[in-house]
Amino acid sequence: MNDITGASQSLAIAAKKKLSSQFFKKGIVIALFSGLMYGFYSAFLTLGMSKGVWAEWYGAKTVLSAFAITYLLGALGSAVNDTASAGWALLNVGVKGKMGDFFRTLKTKPGRIMILAALVGGPISSTAYVVGLQMAGSIVIPITALCPAIGAILGRILFKQQLNKRMMLGIAICVAASFMIGSTSIGGDAPKGMFLGICIAFIAALGWGFEGCVAGYGTSMIDYEISITIRQVISGLSNLIILLPIFGLLAGDIGLSTDLAIQAFTSGSAMIWIAIAGFCAWISYMSWYRGNSMCGAALGMACNGTYSFWGPFCCWIVLGVIFGMDGWSIPTIAWIAAVVMIFGILLIAMNPLDLFKKGKGQGEEKIAS
Repeated sequence: MNDITGASQSLAIAAKKKLSSQFFKKGIVIALFSGLMYGFYSAFLTLGMSKGVWAEWYGAKTVLSAFAITYLLGALGSAVNDTASAGWALLNVGVKGKMGDFFRTLKTKPGRIMILAALVGGPISSTAYVVGLQMAGSIVIPITALCPAIGAILGRILFKQQLNKRMMLGIAICVAASFMIGSTSIGGDAPKGMFLGICIAFIAALGWGFEGCVAGYGTSMIDYEISITIRQVISGLSNLIILLPIFGLLAGDIGLSTDLAIQAFTSGSAMIWIAIAGFCAWISYMSWYRGNSMCGAALGMACNGTYSFWGPFCCWIVLGVIFGMDGWSIPTIAWIAAVVMIFGILLIAMNPLDLFKKGKGQGEEKIAS
């Protein structure tokens, strides 16, 4: 009788480990998918910002100042995209009957933490990302993928999280890869403004690293669909009502931001692609949050960081190959550096040897914790 009971317990434990392993692996796939979707978001947003009224603003006959073109339009692109993304997120929670949960969560402590994360990751990082993308092209994408390394460092400083030798090696690899990418902007044939665009991209990486640390606590207690809705709604609104007027004031005309926003939202040929970009951004962030909850924040952030490869690749395919736009080819050293950075990100999140161990269940539990 005891033998039968023991065998039953062993089978139950084995079944539980199998389910945990499947859940963990599914989380990795979802987190990797978030990186792919981020690549498409980058490509379609850039495409949208080259159509309709945007083509006039960036064209040779533009009436806008250099400051407005570089910073005000960058903030506007981020605002329009995040607003479109927020629309997809609100539609999703509305269809699923979670709208009440969304408003109730805003009043809770985890909800307020998500609002803080959204304010940093949205108006600051998203705008820096779009500005860098417009100034230097897709080469800035691997630079912004430094956020997992920055997140690990900030986690150590802010929350006393573990930062061992393996993680420090991974950070060093990521930094080295970013310098490899940055070296392409030093030559005389580098596009004007590329170096500044890369520097601005570092601001995006810093903000997203902070967002990853702070949002980790909030998302552990909030439905990932609610989390992403809070993130995109707050980001879109703060971009429109806070950041845009500030840049308009700096440009010398606070009313300019309102006029440009109205023109941007009513430019149909551009909004088609920006709406698609917003959809991809919503799916990307939602998959990132869901993947984090299934395989652990560190590994989830590392898997999402593969957009350092998918970003330039998707821009090259969509913009360069399909739409025939010039300037989207990627230097060989940038491709190599993107792959190196992916390895560095993986090293920060976990010991790669754990993937080859037979007792994967124990390794997975350690990673998830």
